[in-house]
Amino acid sequence: MQASHTVSAGAAPAASVRMNSHALTVTAAVVAIHVALLAIALTLRNEPVVRPVESRTMVAELLSPAPVAAPVALQSIAPPPKPTPQVHTNPKLQPKPTPTPKPAPTPLPQAAAPSPTPVAAPDPAPPAPAAPAAPAAQAAPAIGRQTMEITAPKNVSHLDCNIAKPEYPSLARRRGETGTAYVKFVVGLTGKLENIELKKSSGFSRLDDAALAAVHASACKPYLENGQPIRAAYTQPYDFNLND
Repeated sequence: MQASHTVSAGAAPAASVRMNSHALTVTAAVVAIHVALLAIALTLRNEPVVRPVESRTMVAELLSPAPVAAPVALQSIAPPPKPTPQVHTNPKLQPKPTPTPKPAPTPLPQAAAPSPTPVAAPDPAPPAPAAPAAPAAQAAPAIGRQTMEITAPKNVSHLDCNIAKPEYPSLARRRGETGTAYVKFVVGLTGKLENIELKKSSGFSRLDDAALAAVHASACKPYLENGQPIRAAYTQPYDFNLND
C-alpha cells in the first residue's frame, strides 16, 4: 500500500511539467508567428506600390495643307485734286472827283505913292548912366573869404591851443589797460575845433573815448599865416600809462 502511494505522488509532478512545457512551446510559436507577420507587414508598407504600365496607342492623321490665300489686288488710289488757284480781281476804279474851280482873288487896292519930302529920323535915346563900381569892389572880399574857407586845411606842427588833459578811466586803470591814442582835429578861421576824429587807436575803446573827450574840451586860437587866418590840421597824441 505504501509503494503504490509513492508512485502516484511522483507521477503527478511529471505530468504537470510536461503540460507547462507544451504551453510554453505553443506560446513561443504564437509569438514567433506574430513577429513574422508584423515584419512582413512593415516590409510591405515600406516597399513602393508598382503600378502596371498601361499601353496606349496614338494614331496620327496627316492633314492636307491649307490653301494659300490669293493676293488681294491693290486698288489704285487716285491722287488728291490740285487746289484751284484763286484769281484776284482788281477792284473797280472809282472815277476821281472833278475839282471845283477856285474863284480868282480880288486885287487889293494899291496904296498911294509916298511923298517925295524926306521925313527926319528921331534923335537917338541918351545912354543909361553907368552903375557905380563900389558894390563890385565890396563883393570881391566876400568871394575871397568863401574861397579861403573851402580850401583844404594845412597840416601844421604846432598850434596855440589849451589842450585839456584826458581823464584816465577807472575801469581801464583797474584792468591795466595802457596805450597811446592819436586824435586829429582842424582849427577853423575863428579858432573853432572841427573834424575831430580818432586817427590811431590805443587798442582799448575806453582810452580812445577819453582822448576824444579831451579834444572836445580843448580850445585854440586861429592859426595865422602872413597875418591871415587859415584852416590848420593837427594831430594830438594822448599817452595812457599806469605811472601817471
